Parts: sequence; structure tokens; C-alpha cells
Amino acid sequence: MNLGVSYRKLWGQRRGRVVRLAVALAAWATVARAQETGSATSTPQSTTITTDNSSKASDAPAKASSNTTTDNKAEVSSRDTGTTFKLRVNVVQVRVVVRDQHGEPVQGLKREDFLLYDQGKLQTVSTFGIETPKTRLQRAELAAKTQQASEGEPSAEEKVVMPQRFVALAFDDIHLQLQDAVTVRLAAKKLIENMTPTDRMAIYGTSEQVKQDFTGDRQVLEDTLIKIVPRPKMGGATDGSGCPDVSHYMADQYLNKSDSQVFEVVTQDVLDCMYGGDQRERASAQVQAQQALRIALTTGDTDNDFTYRAMEDFIRRLSGMPGEKILVLAGPGFLLTTEQQQETGIIDRANKANVVINTLDARGLYTPDIGGDISKPNSDTFKTAGYKNLYRVSEQTANSYVMMDFAYGTGGTFFHNSNDLAGGFQKAASSPEICYVLGFSPQNQKMDGRYHSIKVAMATKAARYEIQARRGYYAPRKVDDPQEQAKQEIAEAVFSQEEIHELSVDLQTQYFKMQSEEAKLSVVSRIDLKGMHFRKENGRNWDNLTVATVIFDENGNFVTGGEKMLEMKLLDTTYDRLSRTGLTMKSSFDLKPGKYVVRQVVRDSEGAQMAARNGAVVIPY
Repeated sequence: MNLGVSYRKLWGQRRGRVVRLAVALAAWATVARAQETGSATSTPQSTTITTDNSSKASDAPAKASSNTTTDNKAEVSSRDTGTTFKLRVNVVQVRVVVRDQHGEPVQGLKREDFLLYDQGKLQTVSTFGIETPKTRLQRAELAAKTQQASEGEPSAEEKVVMPQRFVALAFDDIHLQLQDAVTVRLAAKKLIENMTPTDRMAIYGTSEQVKQDFTGDRQVLEDTLIKIVPRPKMGGATDGSGCPDVSHYMADQYLNKSDSQVFEVVTQDVLDCMYGGDQRERASAQVQAQQALRIALTTGDTDNDFTYRAMEDFIRRLSGMPGEKILVLAGPGFLLTTEQQQETGIIDRANKANVVINTLDARGLYTPDIGGDISKPNSDTFKTAGYKNLYRVSEQTANSYVMMDFAYGTGGTFFHNSNDLAGGFQKAASSPEICYVLGFSPQNQKMDGRYHSIKVAMATKAARYEIQARRGYYAPRKVDDPQEQAKQEIAEAVFSQEEIHELSVDLQTQYFKMQSEEAKLSVVSRIDLKGMHFRKENGRNWDNLTVATVIFDENGNFVTGGEKMLEMKLLDTTYDRLSRTGLTMKSSFDLKPGKYVVRQVVRDSEGAQMAARNGAVVIPY
């Protein structure tokens, strides 16, 4: 299995269709064979390896160049399949936001201020970093500096802005009430108006009738926002007579929790609204009550199923985006009946994809729903009104539990009991001003794929802080094929924006206009061999490099990419020369004019070290 297959797994099923990752691995046009003797020259030149990943409409790989080096005596050669890799030490990263009693981010914390527990055992924080708006801006500016345009530098308006944050605004329009839809749309509109150039947003409805993928176009997002209205599924298919008036909560209490009182209340409801309270019809009323309760449970559970499937789709869409991933779920919540496993599955998928779910209660600051929804008929009488009001109030509280679980289970926030929905959206969708990134290597970790609970605490109890962090992670599964494990590591790194500096790699981009609608992008990488761990065997220095390059558009959508392995069996003289000059690799891609983000990951086999770089390029029309 090659890296392209790993890309397909990460990018599959977007907008209800499978997006084919057109990884056109063309043959390496020229592989410069290193000299066996290190003859002195006035200016040392680095060895250049050229690859051509140009992809035409057919997406078919180009034929292998006859110049590709295959001689066993060659010091540098390339091939599509890798050799055995050593496994990297698994490092778990935990992003932590610390707020004081006033909800403000706490600054100036250090590594020693944190305690991190894995399954209740204190861990050593091996890496520590701080993310701020300034560091995010610096990362974007650094990526922009990689471009060396052959036709002059682009203007400020033409420069590409690397997306840093991908926010999916998900509205639970299946359960949303009409009176809440207008308020929540207005609040979300303010969020869109405050977008930054590095933000990309998408708008989805759980009914899946509203879908707008990630874009930075405010007008497109605002036009989509207007389409958010209640769109019930099975819950809207009832006759609407209100006789009997049975809720999902009542049906769950009776059928799943064996609350016989509910059955008596519904039976009396049927007698009052259909038989004028005639107790002689009690047997018939019981049959109809039983039927009404089963219908209410089925329709409620079915609506929940639709919501869960939509949430899975939203997480899939987010998981392939190259940056910070936030899912904001806005709605009134819904009832958890026997579907806890589905809720847990959503949280698990989000954690595996590094997606944070922030939730917002669209009801705002609500009061107990005495008497029910005035827009819908009900059959309350003096005999049943007290009981049914109690059920309504209990249901309002129970509906919020799923929103709370989604947020807290993924290290997110749950905004509720407030009418400041605009502020809630801003808090849910914004990157915190200060985020501490803790990394640790789990002790004696078993490669069994099991869930590990983690807890972050402060080393001092002097101040009362609110800590926001993920609650757990999944241990990696043991992969029998180390080469496959390495490919998975590369694929995960490609779809991130984190810079990795274990190897020293410089990245440059150049483009050449072929025609008005065609251009060739060259990605040039200079790799410093000094930090690599070569293996000495049979008088040579052995190591392999895997280089993966992926091109995204300005909205974070995959465009094209490729990966190749470089095998090195260097004589000492050649190794000494390349240690001074470095190794230059060049990959080419056919692209249309536009703005692009380049992501390159380099991994060596002997030291299992990696480098990851971001680049940006604007190809003018």
C-alpha cells in the first residue's frame, strides 16, 4: 500500500462522494549519480534529484524515464516501494487552554506549571510550546516567503494567505425550533463578518439539505446561512393533532426505563381527548397509548440517527483539512436514549481526527417550558397537565447532555444558558489567544488501539483556573509491516500544518507559465545530511529518504501530490561532500493559475526522523 492510498482514506467521502487523490507519481527524469571520488571544485555543488509529478486530465502516471538510476553500484537511486523503516516513538500532543475566574486566558505559564496524567499515571512533559496569534501569523508569513516567482514577486493583494483555522458551522436543523433559528442565524452572521484572512468556514445542516464547503468568501457563507430553517425528518411526519401529546422523552421513560406512570398519563390523555373521559374505553385507550409511545420513540430515535450520521460526515470533511479543525454544533440538543454508543463513536472519531467539537445551545437563556410549544396543539387536562409539565421540564434538561458530552469529550466548550449567542459563536469558533501545547511519550504503551484517558492539572493549587483540554487519545495499533507504519506517520504529518524540525530542510517554490491556463510548479528542497543517522555497512553509508509533497488550494482542498523514496548507499568521499553541500530535490506539478499551499514531509529510515515544511505560491492568470 503506497502513500496515495493513505491519502484516500483521509480524504474519502467528501460531499457524499469519494474524492480521488490524483497522486501522479511520474518517473524521476534525472537522477544525478554521486561521484565516487570527491574531486575538488572551485564552488561545491549539491547533488540534485529531479522528479516530475505533472498530472494531466487523465491522472495517469507518466512513464518511467529511461535515465532512472537502477544500477546496484549506484550511490543514489530511487524507487516507488520503500525499505524497512524503524518505528518512531509515539508522541501525544495535548493542547491546553487555561482561563482564570473571569474567563480570560492565562499567560506566562511554563512547562513545570502543568501536571499531565495518562490513565492516572503522571507523565513527563517532553515537549512544550505556546501558540498565540503572533506565532500563527509568523508561520503563515514564513510559508509565504518560499515563493520565488519567475515573473516577479506578487503584489500584496495577490499573495496567498495560508489557511490556519477551519471552522465547520453545523446547525442541528432537524431538532431546531423556528423561534430559535432566526436568532441563531443572526448570531452566526456576526461571526462570519469577523472572519480573518486565515479563516475558512463551512456551513452544514444535520438534515444534509444545506451544504457549503470551506471557503473564505463571506457573501457565499451569508447566503447559505439564510437557508438554515427547521427541517425535521421523522419527527415532522406525525399527524400534528396533539392527541395524544407524546414526546420522545416520555416514550423513552416508559419503553426503555419502564416508568409505568408515563403509560398511565398517556392512557388518560387518550381517554380525555378521544373518548371524552369515558373509562369504559380504557382498554382501547391503552392500545392507542402503547402505539403512540412506540411511534414517538421510533421517530425520535430515527431523527437522532440522522443527526449522528451527519456529524460523522462533518468530521470526515474536517479531518482532511490541513490546519486547526473546529466543529461548532448549534442546536437545542436532543435526547440520549439507548444510543450512547453512537454518541461515544462520534467523540471517538473526532478525537482520532484531532477535531474539537464546541457546542452552542441555540435556545439561549430558556425558562421551563410549562404548557409546551404554543405553536403546537396539546391535549393537557387537569388530570395530566401536572405530569406532562414535569416531563417537558425534564426533557429540556436532558437534551443538553449530548451537547455537553460532545464538547467535554473532545476538549471543547459548551456555551449555554445565555442569550449572548453572538458571543457564544465567537468563543466557540475562535482560536484561544494563548494555547499551551504539551507533548509526552506514553510509558510502556501497548500498541493495542485502546482508548487512554488523560487529565491535565496545574502543579499549584494557589489559583483557581479552568482547564480546557482533550480527555483522551487512542493508542496506535501495532502494524506488522513497519513500512506501512511509516507511511501512516507521513500521511498524518502531511494533513497537519505543524512544522517538524528533526531534519534540516529548506523549501522553495518556483513556477513557470507554459500557456495562459497552464503552469509548471517546481518544489525545490535542500536537505542537510548532517543531522541524518546513516548506517555504515560494506564500506558505504546507508539511509533512505521518503519525500511526500502535497498541493492544496487556498481553501485547503487537495489538488495534487506525490511521494518518492530515495535510496542512498554513499561512499565516504561522497558522504563527506554531500554533508557539506546538502542534497537538493526538485519535484514538478502541472497546475492552473491560482493560489496554492504546499506541504512537504521528509522522513529518513535509519533515524526515523522527520521534517515538515509549509510553502505558498501564487500563479497569476
